Amino acid sequence: MEYNLADLFESIVDAVPDREALVSYDHPGTGAERRLTYAELDRAANRLAHHLADRGIGPGDHVGLHLYNGVAYLQSVYACLKLRAVPVNVNYRYVEEELVYLFRDADLVALVFDAEFTDRVAGALPRTPALRHLVRVGTPPDGAAAPRIAPVPLAEAEAAGSPARDFGPRSADDRIIVYTGGTTGMPKGVVWRHEDLFFSGMGGGAPTGEPVARPEELAQRVAAGGEGLVFFPTPPLMHGTSMLTAFIAFHFGQKVVVHRKFTPEETLRTLERERVTCVSLVGDAMLRPLVDALAGPLKGTDCSSLFSVSSSGAVLSDTVRAQFRALVPNALLLNNFGSSESGFNGTATDDSGPDQGFRLNVNSRTAVLDPATRRPVAPGEVGRLALRGHVPLGYHNDPAKTAETFFEADGDRWVLLGDMATVGPDGVVTVLGRGSQCINSGGEKIYPEEVEQALKAHPAVYDVLVAGVPDDRWGSRVAAVVQLRPDADPLDLTGIQSHCRTRLAGYKIPRQVVFTDRIQRSPSGKADYRWAKAVASGEAEA
Repeated sequence: MEYNLADLFESIVDAVPDREALVSYDHPGTGAERRLTYAELDRAANRLAHHLADRGIGPGDHVGLHLYNGVAYLQSVYACLKLRAVPVNVNYRYVEEELVYLFRDADLVALVFDAEFTDRVAGALPRTPALRHLVRVGTPPDGAAAPRIAPVPLAEAEAAGSPARDFGPRSADDRIIVYTGGTTGMPKGVVWRHEDLFFSGMGGGAPTGEPVARPEELAQRVAAGGEGLVFFPTPPLMHGTSMLTAFIAFHFGQKVVVHRKFTPEETLRTLERERVTCVSLVGDAMLRPLVDALAGPLKGTDCSSLFSVSSSGAVLSDTVRAQFRALVPNALLLNNFGSSESGFNGTATDDSGPDQGFRLNVNSRTAVLDPATRRPVAPGEVGRLALRGHVPLGYHNDPAKTAETFFEADGDRWVLLGDMATVGPDGVVTVLGRGSQCINSGGEKIYPEEVEQALKAHPAVYDVLVAGVPDDRWGSRVAAVVQLRPDADPLDLTGIQSHCRTRLAGYKIPRQVVFTDRIQRSPSGKADYRWAKAVASGEAEA
């Protein structure tokens, strides 16, 4: 047995076959849910895997998952892994042109998709000739287009596929591709070996403890331990934060709860009903509406089971963290930092915020490097975050970007991330922001995340994105796109600037503000800086 994710899952299934593994609320609010034990989830994945194999899908083939959260998503992931096929996440917000790009760039030969995406899939297929097999989940809407390839309903695929676990040997070198980006450029497929992702993204079976020393040890730990933890990944499973949360939960032999889509009120109702212990989410875009619901219409929700809430992929502001802690004082709030290219890097310190900056206690494999020399920077100098050891192989179909981002030094494999940072004499790392979003105003470097943190401390501000726009004198100036709270008092540029003067250096204060009814983010809550810049520049409507 190797560190192969399908092998590891099957070993856990054999250890606790009758333990509840997955609860899926496909239509939150209706009371409709599906419950599967570990053995039932395993058999469902086997059936789909056999169906795909019967259609010629095998080791190394790329299979797209164009799905909302639900049983079908996790079933499809494990079906691919069992076959040694490569699961590829597809952003369900993509329109036809974006799907054409991703389907082609990812070299998809098969696609599992939700029926409501039928029109988009049908429109993309004529320009994606390599895509030869479709599995459809659910019933398409009336009048939906007929794709050039007749989709096989998932129910039929399951009925025809064998539930037997009779697959060939697998390897720790088997692949998963995680597509990331699309908010600052075209999406990129990060190629992970199973073993590397297991240790860097899933903590080697123990994110807060000692990683396993042998693959067999994972199931032994599960068999020796009890149950009772309930993990609730609230972002889309096509986002790395949620997918890794589900894997981590399964590696503990615990229960995973998912909603088809995120709605704060139904999330809280399910948290209370299922006695959820661990919630994962992405930044203020998800935690703030939960806080508002807890303080308003869902006041009194029983959150006593909640042990931890972790955020990754976007920074939690200190204002929202304080509001949550006042409402749910028993829960541990973890402001984690990681990426699709690195897995987990570290957790924010308690004093992280607008005054001190976004400060991280990083793991031993994380460093701040000079991008030119690829050597560690001196304390106080600015460099780029990097991780060594279990890192991805590179970007799919992009050798130039791979060579720029991944390298070997002193016998270690490294990934050089896009986040600019400094390291203090105590080893604490302060993350400044994405280098690609850095605003150069009159020679001064300004990181949008720092300005956003300061703005979110204003009681009238619900959400905000900051971007640089052209300026005749300074080259670029700081512009803020602001969404106010519905009941907020009027706020203008003067009020924004007055608030920021006590928190930011003068050159970082926004010189322009655009108010909008809604900040545009990805389904997972990540910032859409292309949109923000277009709005601030007057090239798009607010």
